[in-house]
Amino acid sequence: MVLQTERLILRPWKETDAESLYEYAKDSEVGPIAGWPPHKNLEESRDVIKHVFCGSECYAVCLKTDGLAIGCIELKLNGCTDMTDRDDECELGYWIGKKYWGKGLIPEAARELIRHGFEDLNMEVIWCGYYDGNTKSKRVQEKVGFVYHHTCEDVPVPLMGENRIGHTNYMTKAQWLKTLK
Repeated sequence: MVLQTERLILRPWKETDAESLYEYAKDSEVGPIAGWPPHKNLEESRDVIKHVFCGSECYAVCLKTDGLAIGCIELKLNGCTDMTDRDDECELGYWIGKKYWGKGLIPEAARELIRHGFEDLNMEVIWCGYYDGNTKSKRVQEKVGFVYHHTCEDVPVPLMGENRIGHTNYMTKAQWLKTLK
């Protein structure tokens, strides 16, 4: 499936996106704040595309102007998230290359994926979280209408080999429908 917004195309990842992925994922300011280490080489980025960005609702965030992958956004369905064990709930996750921070691109992509989740996938709740200190992710969630749910003090971050404080937010279908009026 391919989704579109005013400025973006959200499409499945392709192996040919590895160079673009590596360009942004090697930045030490991008991955660690989201819970994953910077990519070490192009081969690692290829491997991530094959084995991590392979979910049915995982999309490359691409500018319409050139079609290059500049970030990732995903609805993690039941079985692929620890935020829920229900089939009518999922988790939203995202990141974007530093060059594109502050341009409103992830909120734009998130709004479309939230719409897709509620309208096309019949979700009742979408969960989203961020680690303490990730103010950019917190702001994205506020902008698109997520509501605070809880904070956990000792959340394992396996890819970083540490524990962090995690904040969890959610949006119900009813809340989302109110934002459309």
